[in-house]
Amino acid sequence: MAYKTWRERFNGDLSLLDKTFVLNGAARTLIGIMPPRFAWNGADVWVPTKLAAGAKAEFWTFLGRLRPGVSIQQAEADLTVIGHQMATLYPEGYPDRFTVQIAKRADSVVGRFKATLYTVLAAVGLLLLIACSNVANLVLARATTREKEFALRVALGAGRARLVRLLMVESLLLAMAGAALGTLLAWGGLKSLVAALPQNLIPAESVIELNAPVLAFTLCVAVLTPLIFGLTPALQASRPVLNDALRDSGKGVIGGFRGRWVRDSVVVAAVALSLTLLIGAGLLMRSFVALREVRVGVQADHVFQTMLALPAGRYKTAEQRMEFFRLLLLRLKALPGVVDATASNAIPPNGIALSKLEIAGETHTKDWRTLFQTVSETYFRVLRIDLKQGRGFSETEVNQGRRVAVVNETFVRTFLAGGDPIGRRIQLAAFNSSADPPRDKLFEIIGVVGDVKNRGLQAPVEPEVKVPYTIAGEAVRALMVRTAAPPGAIVNTVRQAVWAGDAGAALLNPGTLEDRINGEMYAGPRFGMVLMSIFGGIGLILVMLGVYGLSAYCATQKTQEIGVRMALGAQASDALTLVVKAGLRLVLAGIAIGIPLSLVLGRVIGTQLVGVSVYDPFTLLATTGLLTMTAAIACWIPARRAARVDPVVALRCE
Repeated sequence: MAYKTWRERFNGDLSLLDKTFVLNGAARTLIGIMPPRFAWNGADVWVPTKLAAGAKAEFWTFLGRLRPGVSIQQAEADLTVIGHQMATLYPEGYPDRFTVQIAKRADSVVGRFKATLYTVLAAVGLLLLIACSNVANLVLARATTREKEFALRVALGAGRARLVRLLMVESLLLAMAGAALGTLLAWGGLKSLVAALPQNLIPAESVIELNAPVLAFTLCVAVLTPLIFGLTPALQASRPVLNDALRDSGKGVIGGFRGRWVRDSVVVAAVALSLTLLIGAGLLMRSFVALREVRVGVQADHVFQTMLALPAGRYKTAEQRMEFFRLLLLRLKALPGVVDATASNAIPPNGIALSKLEIAGETHTKDWRTLFQTVSETYFRVLRIDLKQGRGFSETEVNQGRRVAVVNETFVRTFLAGGDPIGRRIQLAAFNSSADPPRDKLFEIIGVVGDVKNRGLQAPVEPEVKVPYTIAGEAVRALMVRTAAPPGAIVNTVRQAVWAGDAGAALLNPGTLEDRINGEMYAGPRFGMVLMSIFGGIGLILVMLGVYGLSAYCATQKTQEIGVRMALGAQASDALTLVVKAGLRLVLAGIAIGIPLSLVLGRVIGTQLVGVSVYDPFTLLATTGLLTMTAAIACWIPARRAARVDPVVALRCE
């Protein structure tokens, strides 16, 4: 049994060991509990099985450990030979040409969320650089205001190394305080982050916690980066020229501007990095909005869904399984509050099977393939799928398993060049049997329905054929029930209706169709958008503080200059413009650098974008405008204070 199942459903009761359970009608003895990080395929329990010679299974997943000295290429060559041998035995299950590729288990696990991890890594890295640029700027600004102090220290015998050590110790103390606060924030925010993670975004075996090695690494980064980024300002400030430093602070002299280019450079860098984050957040936001506007093709509101698995040993023939589902649908339709019910082999917009296709009277040089789905006659009514041409299945056709088919609009455009499909006959290799006469292998198209997303929301709709579910007697089927009231309230009612036919039948992941689509299709993009928006917002705040700090510092340095200008007739608006223009000049330079950088980030998150280009002009304009407006406000606040200076006080202050 899986550790998670044991803890959540059985409260970690060790007395379960060696007890007997009934699974799919067979008695099974529980012999072990797996460790927390073993969650193979998300199963609750694992049972042994035997591959009988000649037995044909729906799906098998094979894993192997390579022998020492055997390369992946050698193993792939051996498996390709075996694959071609299997293709001669089961030609309908293999394409004409194929190769076998081996995938590492670790790669297949990480591959599902690799793009998200890279996006988070890039965003955190950019935030770190913005914070470091702020640290460098603040250290440099503080050191510049202390030039006279450093000059006096040098005059009294302090060496350059002593001044650098003084500044680095101050930076270290600030870094340690920030690291301690960051650890507390990480400890408090981690639970919220884990709760917001979509269920299928990361492997079930993953354990997200304050990991000691990771915490030690980030603490080192948090402490070392301020020291590294504070080193240049410390070196800059520790080489004062005594006469210049003392003269710059003398009466009647406007403050010196040594080191100004360094301060300006770090502000430009911070603005560029912040714009990159904002554009990334804007692209993900636009992508999520576009994803929400994608038309699925079904009305998911007021629809209950679940997968139903029958005990394999109790229903050995297709006729027994089909009779169970026929009676179950009758019971479900009779329930109070139920509008209609249907059965199929998949739940949209995913999980539909593939088959080779032949159309009577049509010739082609390459293999034709189409998706197919087995459904009951009420499928189109329950999901409110539009009928474009012809008709749907009748109850008689479904109950008798007649070979009729309904295709989607993409099927007609792809294989029939938009011609009239009604009455055309098609052959699906998935339903062929060597014992069937040639005539009985053909399905007659009786209707055309609107396109429904069948490969997820992001992929284009593929050709699809729907046939009566009684053609194949699967033991696992999807149930979908349309209700008049909220569908979440009928879970127990549906479960009782199922158990009325067989108490051993299992309902898998019961819930509403809306929740299923939201969880599988929207949760990942929503999480990425929210996460990047948080990073972008933090970056914007950091840049605003950096621009404000630099503008306030420059305004203070220009106090005497502003006093002279106003004494010579300048207006308060002139002083305001002087300070704001100086700040905005740096912001615009950062924007000019940030736009090309954002295009690089766009390539990283490009696979996560839907319906929006990396070069989306609306996003570029909106984020640039937001950053410019925010920076202008950050410049305006100290500029407004500087514009109110009294010329007499400014000229007398030194």
